[in-house]
Amino acid sequence: MSAADVRVPFNVLAAGAERAAIDAAIARVIDSGWFVLGPEVTAFEQEFAAASGAAHAAGVNTGTDALALALMALGIGAGDEVITSPLSAAYTALAIDMAGARPVFADIDPERLTLDPAAAAAAVTSRTRAIIPVHLYGQPADMPAIHAVAARHGLAVVEDACQAHLATCAGTPVGRGSAATAYSFYPTKNLGALGDGGAVTTDDAALAARIRRLRNGGQSTRYHHDERGVNSRLDELQAAVLRTRLTRLGDNTATRRRLAAAYRSGLHGAAIHVPREFDAGHVYHLFPVLTPDRDRFQAHLRAAGIETLIHYPVPIPRQPAAADWSPVQCPVTDRVTAQVVSLPLYPSLSAAAQAEVVTAVRSFSR
Repeated sequence: MSAADVRVPFNVLAAGAERAAIDAAIARVIDSGWFVLGPEVTAFEQEFAAASGAAHAAGVNTGTDALALALMALGIGAGDEVITSPLSAAYTALAIDMAGARPVFADIDPERLTLDPAAAAAAVTSRTRAIIPVHLYGQPADMPAIHAVAARHGLAVVEDACQAHLATCAGTPVGRGSAATAYSFYPTKNLGALGDGGAVTTDDAALAARIRRLRNGGQSTRYHHDERGVNSRLDELQAAVLRTRLTRLGDNTATRRRLAAAYRSGLHGAAIHVPREFDAGHVYHLFPVLTPDRDRFQAHLRAAGIETLIHYPVPIPRQPAAADWSPVQCPVTDRVTAQVVSLPLYPSLSAAAQAEVVTAVRSFSR
């Protein structure tokens, strides 16, 4: 589909109404002459922790690094296993590998599309040290059940909230009761930077301090490396942009929920399946639907000038890069990845554009 043919793009990342505020934030950093781990990062960490309902936040380079550093700070590495979802961006599993541990996959709940607690419990072995549930598409995983599994087996929980900024589960902010929670600020995320960025939140002051050391080469003070760390530092420019966008995140999240409700109402009875909303804390990073006729469905919408994407077409265990990890069968995930397709949903999506999407979907027939 050429740009000229697109009536409703899948996403819009241009700054729009916030451009002046972003320009002012960037100018503030340039004028300060401080570009890495300075006052903007410190202020953003405090503000993001407060918004997320956590005591501490540590800014890092990516959401992948956030997951890996959380595991490393917990002492999880070589010889250890970490259970996670097979339906996610591959970076969830790559982060486990970066920490030196082995990803183990447990199948997903067929409606929630997040890690099935019963499958996770069945995957526990003597080598299991942690569980990483993924709050996929903005839908919180079943955290009470996952925490119960972790408590029963003495496991740490590190939540992948890279698609779930400000999400809540049963009225509680995601991350509450877990060792740490990882966030991504990739530009497409609900809270997006102008490049890569990430953060770890935690209520454990000692764990937060260790993550801050590890992200900075393991330094306790400049040029004094007490342990082996990495170079994963959120820069001042991105922190300043994120501070500006954080002030709008609550309103943008409310807009996403309103758009999702309109989709649910408008698509009732359509020839596709809309997964349930299990929790009012869903933040709708994406709006996925399922159809066994996905290729024809996408072609139908493309002909109407509507862009769609697939998140994600290949389960992580079936990726060539995962060949020596965990060859477990995940039949629910296999079915979902063959059927899932994401519809346009973003804060600037107009009512008229959404109506076009609904009309096109409703005119599709299996």
